Amino acid sequence: MGDHRDVIVVGAGPNGLTAAAVMARAGRSVLVLEAADEIGGGARTDEAFGAGIRRDVCSAVHPTGYASPAFADLRLADRIGWIVPEVSVSHAFSARDGLGVYVDPVRRADELGRDAARWGRTVDFPSDVAGDVLRMPGVPRRPLPMARFGPAAVAPLDTFVRAAFRDERTRTAFAAIGAHAGRPTTSAASTAAGLLLGMLTGSGWPVAAGGSRAITDALAAIVIENGGRIETGCRVTEFGYLPSAERIFFDVSPRALAQIMGERLPQRYRQRLERFEYGGGVCKVDFLLREPIPWAGRAAESAAATATFHLAADRRQIRATEAAVAAGRIPDRPWILGGEPTRIDPSRAPDGTHLAWAYCHVPAGCPTDVSERIVAEIDRCAPGFRDVIAGRIVTTATDLEAHNPNYVGGDINCGAATLKQLLARPTPSLRPHATPVPGVYLCSSATAPGGGVHGMCGYRAARTALRGG
Repeated sequence: MGDHRDVIVVGAGPNGLTAAAVMARAGRSVLVLEAADEIGGGARTDEAFGAGIRRDVCSAVHPTGYASPAFADLRLADRIGWIVPEVSVSHAFSARDGLGVYVDPVRRADELGRDAARWGRTVDFPSDVAGDVLRMPGVPRRPLPMARFGPAAVAPLDTFVRAAFRDERTRTAFAAIGAHAGRPTTSAASTAAGLLLGMLTGSGWPVAAGGSRAITDALAAIVIENGGRIETGCRVTEFGYLPSAERIFFDVSPRALAQIMGERLPQRYRQRLERFEYGGGVCKVDFLLREPIPWAGRAAESAAATATFHLAADRRQIRATEAAVAAGRIPDRPWILGGEPTRIDPSRAPDGTHLAWAYCHVPAGCPTDVSERIVAEIDRCAPGFRDVIAGRIVTTATDLEAHNPNYVGGDINCGAATLKQLLARPTPSLRPHATPVPGVYLCSSATAPGGGVHGMCGYRAARTALRGG
Protein backbone atom coordinates (compact mmCIF):
# COMPACT_ATOMS: atom_id res chain seq x y z
CA MET A 1 0.00 0.00 0.00
CA GLY A 2 3.04 2.27 0.19
CA ASP A 3 3.55 2.84 -3.54
CA HIS A 4 2.88 6.32 -4.88
CA ARG A 5 -0.25 6.54 -7.01
CA ASP A 6 -1.77 9.34 -9.02
CA VAL A 7 -5.12 8.63 -7.36
CA ILE A 8 -6.29 7.00 -4.14
CA VAL A 9 -9.98 6.31 -3.60
CA VAL A 10 -11.15 5.56 -0.06
CA GLY A 11 -14.30 3.45 -0.25
CA ALA A 12 -15.40 0.96 -2.91
CA GLY A 13 -19.08 1.73 -3.04
CA PRO A 14 -20.67 2.64 -6.39
CA ASN A 15 -19.50 6.25 -6.18
CA GLY A 16 -15.96 5.46 -5.14
CA LEU A 17 -15.65 2.85 -7.88
CA THR A 18 -17.11 5.24 -10.45
CA ALA A 19 -14.55 7.90 -9.53
CA ALA A 20 -11.82 5.26 -9.73
CA ALA A 21 -13.06 4.01 -13.11
CA VAL A 22 -13.15 7.51 -14.60
CA MET A 23 -9.65 8.32 -13.37
CA ALA A 24 -8.19 4.96 -14.42
CA ARG A 25 -9.74 5.26 -17.86
CA ALA A 26 -8.13 8.71 -18.13
CA GLY A 27 -4.71 7.08 -17.70
CA ARG A 28 -4.15 7.77 -14.00
CA SER A 29 -2.71 5.09 -11.73
CA VAL A 30 -5.42 4.28 -9.19
CA LEU A 31 -5.54 2.50 -5.83
CA VAL A 32 -8.91 1.83 -4.17
CA LEU A 33 -8.98 1.09 -0.43
CA GLU A 34 -12.10 -0.54 1.02
CA ALA A 35 -12.62 -1.11 4.75
CA ALA A 36 -14.94 -4.09 4.33
CA ASP A 37 -13.86 -7.52 3.17
CA GLU A 38 -15.69 -7.06 -0.12
CA ILE A 39 -16.46 -4.20 -2.46
CA GLY A 40 -19.90 -2.76 -3.14
CA GLY A 41 -21.00 -0.56 -0.27
CA GLY A 42 -24.75 -0.19 -0.76
CA ALA A 43 -24.75 -2.42 -3.84
CA ARG A 44 -23.79 -5.83 -2.51
CA THR A 45 -25.32 -9.25 -3.12
CA ASP A 46 -24.77 -12.21 -0.81
CA GLU A 47 -25.94 -15.78 -0.26
CA ALA A 48 -27.06 -15.41 3.35
CA PHE A 49 -30.08 -17.65 2.72
CA GLY A 50 -27.92 -20.40 1.24
CA ALA A 51 -25.78 -21.25 -1.75
CA GLY A 52 -27.28 -20.14 -5.03
CA ILE A 53 -29.81 -17.78 -3.39
CA ARG A 54 -28.69 -14.25 -4.23
CA ARG A 55 -30.01 -11.58 -1.86
CA ASP A 56 -29.43 -7.87 -2.43
CA VAL A 57 -28.18 -6.62 0.92
CA CYS A 58 -29.39 -3.03 0.48
CA SER A 59 -30.08 -1.37 -2.88
CA ALA A 60 -32.13 -3.58 -5.18
CA VAL A 61 -33.86 -1.56 -7.90
CA HIS A 62 -32.00 1.00 -10.01
CA PRO A 63 -34.04 3.52 -12.02
CA THR A 64 -31.41 6.25 -11.53
CA GLY A 65 -28.62 3.83 -12.45
CA TYR A 66 -30.41 2.92 -15.65
CA ALA A 67 -30.68 6.63 -16.51
CA SER A 68 -27.25 7.63 -15.19
CA PRO A 69 -25.05 9.75 -17.49
CA ALA A 70 -22.04 8.39 -15.57
CA PHE A 71 -22.92 4.77 -16.28
CA ALA A 72 -23.70 5.67 -19.89
CA ASP A 73 -20.28 7.28 -20.32
CA LEU A 74 -18.63 4.20 -18.81
CA ARG A 75 -20.74 1.94 -21.07
CA LEU A 76 -21.96 -0.15 -18.16
CA ALA A 77 -24.88 -1.42 -20.23
CA ASP A 78 -22.32 -3.49 -22.15
CA ARG A 79 -21.38 -5.23 -18.90
CA ILE A 80 -24.68 -5.41 -16.97
CA GLY A 81 -27.81 -7.30 -17.91
CA TRP A 82 -30.47 -4.75 -17.06
CA ILE A 83 -33.89 -6.38 -16.63
CA VAL A 84 -36.69 -3.85 -17.12
CA PRO A 85 -40.06 -5.10 -15.83
CA GLU A 86 -43.34 -4.33 -17.54
CA VAL A 87 -44.49 -2.42 -14.45
CA SER A 88 -42.18 0.12 -12.81
CA VAL A 89 -44.00 -0.01 -9.48
CA SER A 90 -47.18 -1.68 -8.24
CA HIS A 91 -49.09 0.04 -5.44
CA ALA A 92 -51.44 -2.06 -3.30
CA PHE A 93 -54.00 -0.15 -1.24
CA SER A 94 -55.68 -3.27 0.13
CA ALA A 95 -56.33 -6.92 -0.72
CA ARG A 96 -58.90 -5.70 -3.23
CA ASP A 97 -57.45 -2.57 -4.76
CA GLY A 98 -54.18 -1.71 -6.45
CA LEU A 99 -52.63 0.39 -9.20
CA GLY A 100 -49.76 -0.45 -11.53
CA VAL A 101 -47.54 2.22 -13.08
CA TYR A 102 -46.74 0.55 -16.41
CA VAL A 103 -43.83 1.45 -18.65
CA ASP A 104 -46.07 1.21 -21.69
CA PRO A 105 -47.96 4.54 -21.95
CA VAL A 106 -51.18 2.92 -23.16
CA ARG A 107 -51.31 0.46 -20.26
CA ARG A 108 -50.35 3.24 -17.86
CA ALA A 109 -53.16 5.45 -19.13
CA ASP A 110 -55.65 2.60 -18.68
CA GLU A 111 -54.59 2.22 -15.06
CA LEU A 112 -54.61 5.93 -14.26
CA GLY A 113 -57.99 6.61 -15.84
CA ARG A 114 -59.06 10.22 -15.48
CA ASP A 115 -55.61 11.16 -14.14
CA ALA A 116 -53.77 9.81 -17.19
CA ALA A 117 -53.49 13.17 -18.92
CA ARG A 118 -52.57 14.89 -15.65
CA TRP A 119 -49.86 12.31 -15.01
CA GLY A 120 -48.51 13.00 -18.48
CA ARG A 121 -48.41 16.75 -17.93
CA THR A 122 -46.84 16.34 -14.49
CA VAL A 123 -44.39 13.45 -14.83
CA ASP A 124 -43.67 12.75 -18.51
CA PHE A 125 -40.60 14.90 -19.08
CA PRO A 126 -38.33 14.30 -22.08
CA SER A 127 -36.12 11.28 -21.40
CA ASP A 128 -32.87 13.23 -21.14
CA VAL A 129 -34.22 15.55 -18.43
CA ALA A 130 -33.44 12.88 -15.85
CA GLY A 131 -29.79 13.30 -16.80
CA ASP A 132 -30.07 17.03 -16.17
CA VAL A 133 -31.56 16.36 -12.73
CA LEU A 134 -28.72 13.98 -11.91
CA ARG A 135 -26.23 16.65 -12.98
CA MET A 136 -27.70 19.26 -10.62
CA PRO A 137 -26.52 21.76 -9.62
CA GLY A 138 -25.23 22.74 -13.03
CA VAL A 139 -26.19 24.20 -16.38
CA PRO A 140 -29.03 22.05 -17.79
CA ARG A 141 -28.91 20.75 -21.32
CA ARG A 142 -32.72 21.05 -21.49
CA PRO A 143 -33.37 24.40 -19.76
CA LEU A 144 -37.09 24.71 -20.58
CA PRO A 145 -38.16 21.35 -19.08
CA MET A 146 -35.85 21.98 -16.13
CA ALA A 147 -37.50 25.34 -15.61
CA ARG A 148 -40.75 23.40 -15.15
CA PHE A 149 -39.13 20.74 -12.96
CA GLY A 150 -37.47 23.12 -10.50
CA PRO A 151 -40.49 24.97 -9.04
CA ALA A 152 -42.49 21.74 -8.76
CA ALA A 153 -39.61 19.94 -7.04
CA VAL A 154 -39.39 22.41 -4.16
CA ALA A 155 -43.09 22.11 -3.30
CA PRO A 156 -44.33 20.10 -0.31
CA LEU A 157 -45.48 16.66 -1.47
CA ASP A 158 -48.94 17.01 0.08
CA THR A 159 -49.54 20.30 -1.71
CA PHE A 160 -48.20 18.98 -5.01
CA VAL A 161 -50.33 15.83 -5.24
CA ARG A 162 -53.53 17.66 -4.31
CA ALA A 163 -52.98 20.12 -7.14
CA ALA A 164 -51.62 17.64 -9.68
CA PHE A 165 -54.18 14.80 -9.54
CA ARG A 166 -57.90 14.29 -9.04
CA ASP A 167 -58.16 10.65 -8.04
CA GLU A 168 -57.11 9.87 -4.46
CA ARG A 169 -55.63 6.56 -5.62
CA THR A 170 -53.25 8.39 -8.00
CA ARG A 171 -52.41 10.90 -5.29
CA THR A 172 -51.50 8.09 -2.91
CA ALA A 173 -49.45 6.21 -5.50
CA PHE A 174 -47.43 9.31 -6.37
CA ALA A 175 -47.04 10.26 -2.70
CA ALA A 176 -45.43 6.86 -2.08
CA ILE A 177 -43.00 7.44 -4.95
CA GLY A 178 -42.11 10.85 -3.49
CA ALA A 179 -41.81 9.48 0.04
CA HIS A 180 -38.83 7.36 -0.98
CA ALA A 181 -36.87 10.41 0.20
CA GLY A 182 -38.04 9.84 3.77
CA ARG A 183 -39.12 13.45 4.38
CA PRO A 184 -42.30 14.75 6.02
CA THR A 185 -44.79 15.22 3.21
CA THR A 186 -45.48 18.78 4.39
CA SER A 187 -41.83 19.85 4.11
CA ALA A 188 -40.36 21.96 1.34
CA ALA A 189 -38.77 20.02 -1.55
CA SER A 190 -40.36 16.72 -0.49
CA THR A 191 -41.67 16.43 -4.07
CA ALA A 192 -38.21 16.37 -5.67
CA ALA A 193 -37.57 12.62 -5.39
CA GLY A 194 -41.08 11.87 -6.60
CA LEU A 195 -40.64 13.90 -9.75
CA LEU A 196 -37.34 12.24 -10.63
CA LEU A 197 -38.50 8.70 -9.86
CA GLY A 198 -41.89 9.43 -11.40
CA MET A 199 -40.40 10.51 -14.71
CA LEU A 200 -38.27 7.34 -14.68
CA THR A 201 -41.36 5.13 -14.49
CA GLY A 202 -41.61 5.78 -18.23
CA SER A 203 -38.20 4.21 -18.95
CA GLY A 204 -38.52 1.58 -16.25
CA TRP A 205 -37.31 0.68 -12.77
CA PRO A 206 -34.90 -2.16 -13.59
CA VAL A 207 -32.83 -4.63 -11.63
CA ALA A 208 -29.37 -5.89 -12.52
CA ALA A 209 -29.44 -9.52 -13.59
CA GLY A 210 -28.02 -11.71 -10.84
CA GLY A 211 -28.12 -8.96 -8.23
CA SER A 212 -26.90 -5.44 -7.52
CA ARG A 213 -23.34 -6.69 -7.08
CA ALA A 214 -23.23 -6.91 -10.89
CA ILE A 215 -23.02 -3.10 -10.98
CA THR A 216 -20.05 -2.83 -8.65
CA ASP A 217 -18.34 -5.80 -10.33
CA ALA A 218 -18.66 -3.98 -13.67
CA LEU A 219 -17.18 -0.79 -12.25
CA ALA A 220 -14.37 -2.71 -10.57
CA ALA A 221 -13.57 -4.45 -13.85
CA ILE A 222 -13.06 -1.07 -15.56
CA VAL A 223 -10.66 -0.02 -12.81
CA ILE A 224 -8.64 -3.22 -13.04
CA GLU A 225 -8.62 -3.37 -16.85
CA ASN A 226 -7.12 0.12 -16.85
CA GLY A 227 -4.31 -0.77 -14.47
CA GLY A 228 -5.95 0.11 -11.16
CA ARG A 229 -5.79 -1.94 -7.98
CA ILE A 230 -8.46 -2.59 -5.34
CA GLU A 231 -7.57 -3.64 -1.80
CA THR A 232 -10.21 -4.74 0.72
CA GLY A 233 -9.91 -4.92 4.51
CA CYS A 234 -8.14 -1.52 4.54
CA ARG A 235 -9.87 0.79 7.00
CA VAL A 236 -8.66 4.40 6.78
CA THR A 237 -8.98 6.34 10.03
CA GLU A 238 -6.21 8.91 9.67
CA PHE A 239 -5.21 10.90 6.60
CA GLY A 240 -1.53 10.72 7.49
CA TYR A 241 -1.52 6.94 7.10
CA LEU A 242 -2.46 7.11 3.42
CA PRO A 243 0.21 6.62 0.74
CA SER A 244 1.13 9.70 -1.23
CA ALA A 245 -1.06 10.61 -4.21
CA GLU A 246 -1.86 13.60 -6.39
CA ARG A 247 -5.62 13.19 -5.91
CA ILE A 248 -7.53 11.51 -3.07
CA PHE A 249 -11.25 10.77 -3.25
CA PHE A 250 -13.32 9.89 -0.18
CA ASP A 251 -16.48 7.84 -0.64
CA VAL A 252 -17.39 8.40 3.01
CA SER A 253 -19.89 10.41 5.04
CA PRO A 254 -19.13 14.07 5.90
CA ARG A 255 -18.77 12.98 9.53
CA ALA A 256 -16.12 10.42 8.60
CA LEU A 257 -14.27 12.88 6.36
CA ALA A 258 -14.07 15.37 9.22
CA GLN A 259 -12.69 12.67 11.52
CA ILE A 260 -10.13 11.38 8.99
CA MET A 261 -8.89 14.80 7.92
CA GLY A 262 -9.09 16.47 11.33
CA GLU A 263 -7.34 19.82 11.57
CA ARG A 264 -6.10 19.55 8.01
CA LEU A 265 -9.52 20.91 7.07
CA PRO A 266 -10.25 24.60 7.64
CA GLN A 267 -12.24 24.94 10.85
CA ARG A 268 -15.29 26.50 9.19
CA TYR A 269 -15.53 23.75 6.56
CA ARG A 270 -15.02 21.03 9.18
CA GLN A 271 -17.82 22.51 11.29
CA ARG A 272 -20.14 22.50 8.29
CA LEU A 273 -19.36 18.85 7.69
CA GLU A 274 -20.07 18.08 11.34
CA ARG A 275 -23.41 19.91 11.09
CA PHE A 276 -24.44 18.05 7.94
CA GLU A 277 -27.97 16.70 8.46
CA TYR A 278 -28.71 13.02 8.09
CA GLY A 279 -32.15 11.57 7.50
CA GLY A 280 -34.13 8.89 9.27
CA GLY A 281 -33.25 5.23 9.12
CA VAL A 282 -34.89 2.15 7.70
CA CYS A 283 -35.64 -1.32 9.02
CA LYS A 284 -35.37 -3.91 6.24
CA VAL A 285 -36.56 -7.50 6.08
CA ASP A 286 -35.44 -10.04 3.49
CA PHE A 287 -37.74 -13.00 2.98
CA LEU A 288 -37.09 -16.50 1.71
CA LEU A 289 -40.44 -17.70 0.34
CA ARG A 290 -41.92 -21.07 -0.55
CA GLU A 291 -44.14 -19.36 -3.12
CA PRO A 292 -44.39 -15.86 -4.58
CA ILE A 293 -46.29 -13.31 -2.51
CA PRO A 294 -50.01 -14.17 -2.94
CA TRP A 295 -51.20 -10.80 -4.19
CA ALA A 296 -54.95 -10.42 -4.55
CA GLY A 297 -57.49 -8.14 -6.21
CA ARG A 298 -56.51 -5.42 -8.65
CA ALA A 299 -52.88 -5.46 -7.50
CA ALA A 300 -52.33 -9.09 -8.50
CA GLU A 301 -51.59 -8.52 -12.20
CA SER A 302 -49.26 -5.54 -11.83
CA ALA A 303 -47.47 -6.98 -8.78
CA ALA A 304 -46.63 -10.11 -10.76
CA ALA A 305 -44.93 -7.99 -13.46
CA THR A 306 -42.68 -5.76 -11.36
CA ALA A 307 -39.68 -5.86 -9.05
CA THR A 308 -41.02 -3.06 -6.84
CA PHE A 309 -44.16 -2.64 -4.75
CA HIS A 310 -45.52 0.01 -2.40
CA LEU A 311 -48.12 -0.60 0.29
CA ALA A 312 -50.21 2.20 1.75
CA ALA A 313 -53.96 2.32 2.20
CA ASP A 314 -54.05 6.08 1.62
CA ARG A 315 -52.04 9.25 1.89
CA ARG A 316 -52.77 9.51 5.59
CA GLN A 317 -50.72 6.38 6.20
CA ILE A 318 -47.76 7.84 4.28
CA ARG A 319 -48.09 11.23 5.97
CA ALA A 320 -48.33 9.67 9.44
CA THR A 321 -45.29 7.44 8.85
CA GLU A 322 -43.01 10.27 7.76
CA ALA A 323 -44.28 12.63 10.49
CA ALA A 324 -43.65 10.00 13.17
CA VAL A 325 -40.13 9.29 11.93
CA ALA A 326 -39.31 13.01 11.83
CA ALA A 327 -40.53 13.27 15.44
CA GLY A 328 -38.34 10.36 16.49
CA ARG A 329 -41.17 7.83 16.88
CA ILE A 330 -41.56 4.39 15.34
CA PRO A 331 -44.69 4.54 13.16
CA ASP A 332 -47.55 2.37 14.44
CA ARG A 333 -48.58 1.38 10.94
CA PRO A 334 -45.80 2.21 8.48
CA TRP A 335 -46.18 2.41 4.75
CA ILE A 336 -43.97 -0.16 3.03
CA LEU A 337 -41.48 -0.26 0.14
CA GLY A 338 -40.57 -3.67 -1.18
CA GLY A 339 -39.86 -5.95 -4.08
CA GLU A 340 -39.82 -9.49 -5.41
CA PRO A 341 -36.70 -9.77 -7.57
CA THR A 342 -37.29 -13.43 -8.45
CA ARG A 343 -40.52 -12.43 -10.21
CA ILE A 344 -38.44 -11.04 -13.08
CA ASP A 345 -35.02 -12.54 -12.42
CA PRO A 346 -35.48 -16.23 -11.56
CA SER A 347 -31.71 -16.77 -11.87
CA ARG A 348 -31.35 -15.47 -8.31
CA ALA A 349 -32.71 -18.62 -6.68
CA PRO A 350 -33.23 -22.33 -7.46
CA ASP A 351 -36.57 -23.51 -8.84
CA GLY A 352 -39.23 -23.46 -6.17
CA THR A 353 -37.42 -20.79 -4.12
CA HIS A 354 -38.47 -17.16 -4.11
CA LEU A 355 -37.08 -13.95 -2.64
CA ALA A 356 -38.72 -10.75 -1.44
CA TRP A 357 -37.60 -7.77 0.57
CA ALA A 358 -39.40 -4.89 2.27
CA TYR A 359 -38.52 -1.96 4.46
CA CYS A 360 -40.12 0.96 6.26
CA HIS A 361 -38.79 4.24 7.56
CA VAL A 362 -37.87 4.46 11.26
CA PRO A 363 -36.10 7.09 13.37
CA ALA A 364 -32.37 7.51 12.91
CA GLY A 365 -30.35 5.03 14.93
CA CYS A 366 -33.42 2.94 15.78
CA PRO A 367 -32.33 -0.51 17.07
CA THR A 368 -35.88 -1.91 17.08
CA ASP A 369 -36.95 -4.85 14.95
CA VAL A 370 -40.22 -3.75 13.35
CA SER A 371 -40.47 -6.72 11.01
CA GLU A 372 -43.84 -7.81 12.42
CA ARG A 373 -45.37 -4.47 11.41
CA ILE A 374 -43.93 -4.92 7.92
CA VAL A 375 -45.26 -8.48 7.66
CA ALA A 376 -48.69 -7.33 8.88
CA GLU A 377 -48.91 -4.73 6.10
CA ILE A 378 -47.89 -7.21 3.41
CA ASP A 379 -50.36 -9.78 4.78
CA ARG A 380 -53.09 -7.12 4.76
CA CYS A 381 -52.64 -6.63 1.03
CA ALA A 382 -51.67 -10.23 0.21
CA PRO A 383 -53.64 -12.50 2.57
CA GLY A 384 -51.72 -15.68 3.31
CA PHE A 385 -48.30 -14.06 3.03
CA ARG A 386 -47.24 -15.31 6.47
CA ASP A 387 -47.87 -18.87 5.36
CA VAL A 388 -45.35 -18.72 2.50
CA ILE A 389 -42.44 -17.35 4.56
CA ALA A 390 -39.66 -19.92 4.88
CA GLY A 391 -37.11 -17.60 6.46
CA ARG A 392 -36.35 -13.98 7.16
CA ILE A 393 -33.34 -11.75 7.83
CA VAL A 394 -34.02 -8.51 9.70
CA THR A 395 -31.65 -5.54 9.38
CA THR A 396 -32.41 -2.70 11.77
CA ALA A 397 -31.27 0.89 11.29
CA THR A 398 -28.36 0.32 13.65
CA ASP A 399 -27.46 -2.87 11.79
CA LEU A 400 -27.37 -0.92 8.53
CA GLU A 401 -24.87 1.58 9.90
CA ALA A 402 -22.72 -1.26 11.23
CA HIS A 403 -22.83 -2.84 7.76
CA ASN A 404 -22.04 0.42 5.96
CA PRO A 405 -20.73 3.42 7.97
CA ASN A 406 -21.97 5.78 5.24
CA TYR A 407 -25.50 4.91 6.38
CA VAL A 408 -25.30 7.17 9.42
CA GLY A 409 -28.15 6.20 11.75
CA GLY A 410 -29.45 3.87 9.05
CA ASP A 411 -29.88 6.70 6.52
CA ILE A 412 -29.44 4.88 3.21
CA ASN A 413 -29.14 8.19 1.33
CA CYS A 414 -26.23 9.51 3.42
CA GLY A 415 -27.95 12.82 4.02
CA ALA A 416 -31.42 14.26 4.47
CA ALA A 417 -33.11 15.51 1.30
CA THR A 418 -33.92 18.91 2.77
CA LEU A 419 -34.32 21.96 0.56
CA LYS A 420 -30.98 23.29 1.82
CA GLN A 421 -29.17 20.04 1.10
CA LEU A 422 -30.73 19.67 -2.32
CA LEU A 423 -29.21 23.02 -3.26
CA ALA A 424 -25.96 22.77 -1.27
CA ARG A 425 -24.74 19.23 -0.67
CA PRO A 426 -22.68 18.88 1.46
CA THR A 427 -21.86 22.60 1.77
CA PRO A 428 -22.58 25.72 -0.32
CA SER A 429 -20.02 25.65 -3.13
CA LEU A 430 -19.66 26.04 -6.86
CA ARG A 431 -17.52 22.89 -6.69
CA PRO A 432 -19.38 20.74 -4.14
CA HIS A 433 -17.12 17.71 -4.55
CA ALA A 434 -13.85 19.57 -3.99
CA THR A 435 -12.78 20.22 -0.41
CA PRO A 436 -10.71 23.27 0.62
CA VAL A 437 -7.65 20.96 0.74
CA PRO A 438 -6.10 20.86 -2.74
CA GLY A 439 -6.38 17.46 -4.36
CA VAL A 440 -8.90 16.08 -1.84
CA TYR A 441 -12.47 15.33 -2.92
CA LEU A 442 -15.64 14.04 -1.29
CA CYS A 443 -17.51 11.74 -3.67
CA SER A 444 -20.11 9.90 -1.55
CA SER A 445 -23.91 10.23 -1.72
CA ALA A 446 -23.55 13.13 0.70
CA THR A 447 -22.59 15.19 -2.36
CA ALA A 448 -24.77 16.23 -5.29
CA PRO A 449 -26.98 14.76 -6.62
CA GLY A 450 -27.47 12.54 -3.55
CA GLY A 451 -28.58 8.99 -2.87
CA GLY A 452 -29.07 6.17 -5.33
CA VAL A 453 -26.84 3.73 -7.20
CA HIS A 454 -26.04 6.00 -10.15
CA GLY A 455 -22.36 6.82 -9.64
CA MET A 456 -22.93 10.49 -10.37
CA CYS A 457 -21.33 11.71 -7.15
CA GLY A 458 -18.10 9.88 -7.93
CA TYR A 459 -18.30 10.77 -11.61
CA ARG A 460 -18.66 14.48 -10.98
CA ALA A 461 -15.87 14.47 -8.42
CA ALA A 462 -13.58 12.77 -10.92
CA ARG A 463 -14.56 15.14 -13.71
CA THR A 464 -13.83 18.08 -11.41
CA ALA A 465 -10.37 16.66 -10.71
CA LEU A 466 -9.66 16.04 -14.39
CA ARG A 467 -10.55 19.66 -15.15
CA GLY A 468 -7.95 20.69 -12.62
CA GLY A 469 -10.47 21.75 -9.98
